[in-house]
Amino acid sequence: MVQYSRARLDASFAALSDATRRGVLEQLGRSDASITDLADKFHMTLTGMKKHVGVLEEAGLVTTEKVGRVRTCKLGPRRLEEESAWLERFRQLWDERFDALDKVVEQLKMKEKVDGSKD
Repeated sequence: MVQYSRARLDASFAALSDATRRGVLEQLGRSDASITDLADKFHMTLTGMKKHVGVLEEAGLVTTEKVGRVRTCKLGPRRLEEESAWLERFRQLWDERFDALDKVVEQLKMKEKVDGSKD
């Protein structure tokens, strides 16, 4: 079984749990942006956006660089492989359970047909 870093998963999922932070990641996927630009785009205060960017930065999802008075944000080095693997494990488990449920439903339908034709 694959071992996952609990702290890393917790930080990633906590960062991704907020719609604004997911939006920031989507925006940075298109192009780098200053915190001011992000705050304007999301109709937030600079302080509020700095907090969101800080959470993303702690999770390794965003990096920032200050040049002069402008702090520019860009996607971080993390590619969420560990998080994807964790989710995939559960997707496979759910697929197996739904496949088993489908089999039970089909068996019940067949039994119902057989029992109905006996009448």
